[in-house]
Amino acid sequence: MSTAAPDGRRPLFPMMALASVIILLVAGVLMAAFNERLYAQQKAREAAVQAAILADTVAAALIFDDSAAAQESVNALKSNPEVAAVGVFDQRGRLVARLVRGNEALPPQPRLQAPTFQHGRLTLTMPVNDKGGSRLGAVHLRLLVEPTWRRLGRYAGVALLIGMAAVVLAVLGVSQGALARANAALRAQAADLAESNRRLQEQIEETARAEEALRQAQRLEAMGRLTGGVAHDFNNLLMVASSGLDLLDRTEDAERREKLKAGIRQAMERGAALTSQLLAFSRRAALKPRVVDLTARIETMRVLLERSLREDITVRVDLPRDLWPVEIDDNEFELALLNIAVNARDAMPNGGAIIIRGENVAAEGADGASADHIRLSVSDTGTGMSPEVAARVFEPFFTTKPVGKGTGLGLSQVYGFARSSGGEVHIDSCEGHGVTVVITLPRSSKPLSEAAVAAEGSAAGRARGRVLMVEDDDEVAAMVDQMLVSLGYRVAREPDAERALRRLEGDPRFDLVFSDMVMPGDMDGRSLVREVQRRYPGLPVLLTTGYSEAAALATTEGLRLLTKPYRIDALAEAIRAARADGRKARSRRRERA
Repeated sequence: MSTAAPDGRRPLFPMMALASVIILLVAGVLMAAFNERLYAQQKAREAAVQAAILADTVAAALIFDDSAAAQESVNALKSNPEVAAVGVFDQRGRLVARLVRGNEALPPQPRLQAPTFQHGRLTLTMPVNDKGGSRLGAVHLRLLVEPTWRRLGRYAGVALLIGMAAVVLAVLGVSQGALARANAALRAQAADLAESNRRLQEQIEETARAEEALRQAQRLEAMGRLTGGVAHDFNNLLMVASSGLDLLDRTEDAERREKLKAGIRQAMERGAALTSQLLAFSRRAALKPRVVDLTARIETMRVLLERSLREDITVRVDLPRDLWPVEIDDNEFELALLNIAVNARDAMPNGGAIIIRGENVAAEGADGASADHIRLSVSDTGTGMSPEVAARVFEPFFTTKPVGKGTGLGLSQVYGFARSSGGEVHIDSCEGHGVTVVITLPRSSKPLSEAAVAAEGSAAGRARGRVLMVEDDDEVAAMVDQMLVSLGYRVAREPDAERALRRLEGDPRFDLVFSDMVMPGDMDGRSLVREVQRRYPGLPVLLTTGYSEAAALATTEGLRLLTKPYRIDALAEAIRAARADGRKARSRRRERA
């Protein structure tokens, strides 16, 4: 039987049906591809929003290096069954917090990655930045997504509809209507998703504004506590110094004058310690690590500790003689130990005991390398602290003391010292049973530095030579001049770097240039060092400053630096070290010649 029309043309209706089937087939494929694209975009947007929220949440934790807070933020994602793996990395690429389900694994190093679909998973890595745009770290997020074959299986009904349309042309109109309704529903869903995304973005922005306002309020409150505490402490120190100087002029009793001078000196030491705490918190203090014996160092601190405590408080030291050496800034260590002792003293209003213990802990790192460390614990018999207080004691400005009784920087300095020394610190305490502060410090394989220091100290009385002092402040210059003269040096002074260089051109026979870093004129102390080294190789230069930014720059460039305020013995030691550097430089130059 022929299927052709009487005029020789093919029947119109079957052709229309075939064309309709082809059109429906193409439309079905395009619809599947379009839905897949919408699905991928939506999932990518959802993942990006979750990663952005996590990045904003852990930013503060990365700023203060608080892995516990970062882990709490990550644990909040456990309720989402689609989350397969989460990792928070700091700016050095270390894994700070993690959440892994099943056989999932985190990358060893974070690499920024846009949302990527692979093997039924959506993966992305997003940077964590502070408000100034500085990089703090990264967050890695991996979500489970529905397999492609399962999603495509949902379109089996459309394929069946197309097959039925090829057999039963009568359902062609019905199928087309169903397809139109399906497309309308998809467009409605896409509109709903777009509206949901818009509302979600508004909520994120509103939350970010609220968090920023809260952080600003906390900063203002913290700065208020800080300035009040620091002003109170410095006023007390100034009162001790000014009244002591007045009383010195009114008494001729030698014993009483010595007591007054000791009080003034102690006030100055407390002021220097307070300044060190502020610099440690701002991370601008110039660290000077060297290898020390903790047992010997703590024994030499007994007098300082006992002087800082009351008579009803005893100090017991239980340290083995074979305690391993550590590489630390011993001045910062002394300040940290003193801060712990002062906090313990305030927690024992009726007296008690402070026990200092130490032990060697042999350990092995994850990579098989040695992780030996020293465990130093300082315990007291005081009132202890609640878990809520213990969780915040290392926060800058946090204090439970009344206004004027503390700045909240004492234990923050301890935390900063431990971390900058490559170690850790934590608190063990419960209310009514005292507090134990545990500091772990890595073992050093280098030789002790104490012998060299002792050798330098033995030569204190043999200082001789000429010093060119570059200092613009007349009062400071007068006091430093007397200190140098008392050490046996002859001193010439210039107020700025340009005049100092002209002085050296006319008379280069100086043994040392002792210069302030921050001076008037076009040249500062660092520029003077470079010019002296260029013109007069081997002539040592010792810099001094009380400005934290300048100190950080000098330390970075490896320059000899003496931080203000300093005492005469520190000045003598710094000059000896600088002159020793000069002798070594001259010796190397002669060997090359």
